[in-house]
Amino acid sequence: MKNTLHTLLALAALWLLSVGVNALLIHGPILQGPYIFQILMLAGINIVLAVSLNLTNGITGQFSIGHAGFFAVGAYASAALTVYFGPIFLKSLEMFPRSLNEALLLLLALLTAALAAAVAGLIVGIPSLRLKGDYLAIVTLGFGEIIRVLILNIDAVGGARGFSGIPPLTTFFWVAALVALVIVAVHRLVRSSYGRAFLAVRENEIAAQAMGIDLTRTKVLAFVIGAAFAGMAGCLFGHFSMYLHTNSFTFIKSFEIIIMIALGGLGSLLGSVLGAVVLTALPELFRGFESWRMVIYSLALILIMIYRPQGLLGGKSPFRSKRKPRSP
Repeated sequence: MKNTLHTLLALAALWLLSVGVNALLIHGPILQGPYIFQILMLAGINIVLAVSLNLTNGITGQFSIGHAGFFAVGAYASAALTVYFGPIFLKSLEMFPRSLNEALLLLLALLTAALAAAVAGLIVGIPSLRLKGDYLAIVTLGFGEIIRVLILNIDAVGGARGFSGIPPLTTFFWVAALVALVIVAVHRLVRSSYGRAFLAVRENEIAAQAMGIDLTRTKVLAFVIGAAFAGMAGCLFGHFSMYLHTNSFTFIKSFEIIIMIALGGLGSLLGSVLGAVVLTALPELFRGFESWRMVIYSLALILIMIYRPQGLLGGKSPFRSKRKPRSP
């Protein structure tokens, strides 16, 4: 009962904060309004992507570079739901306030995106996660491109034209709530028995197998959970941009997410958050340099990798217990 009350109070505080941020950034003169708001929204979506990939690459120790594929599956699946069935859903609940109906529709879209991406992760993970190292990277990259090309040839979601007409359901509250959910969920998962199995697989697969850990099952579980969170990020992205095209989900996007977690530090939750924020804001900070923008951006990343190869935060975590061990 006490935990439930704390959860409700936290959600209420998060909602009030989101209302204030929406008012200041969209309707107020602070920091150019909608421009900064868009950067914040994209940074939040990138945080979800980075933390979800870090579960697979940093915590479980697998090298996947097809994360953009699951991002795309979640985006298109949820967008198709709201475009084709959203009007029917909203019409059936006309007696309730429209804002509540839209929130319920987005919640249903998030669940659909998570389920669709998780199924895609299961289909990709079972055959590919029996491989290791470079072979695994190549296979996941190939699967990510296969997903993108399949979507490109489905006329129901726009095909090569892109998918338009997506309702603008994403708000700052939903992005902030998903960021908090993913960080807390991954943190709790890592501290559980499943998380210890993930870490064991990362450190030494032979020793983990000798201790009775099913390697394939453990890898696939981490892969599916990460894919589900990426799908939810895709849902928020689609209902924020209101237009989807497969050019947003190429292998370059997968590499960007990998750079985020490498920049922040593999295995570090706080590092994933920092890497996502830095990689989202850095190109915008250099936008005034015009043609030199990408050169400066790339040079900054190279310098960080040279002088800080373990990432900005290494293996640090903001949730690490500070309790002293008991004396014998």
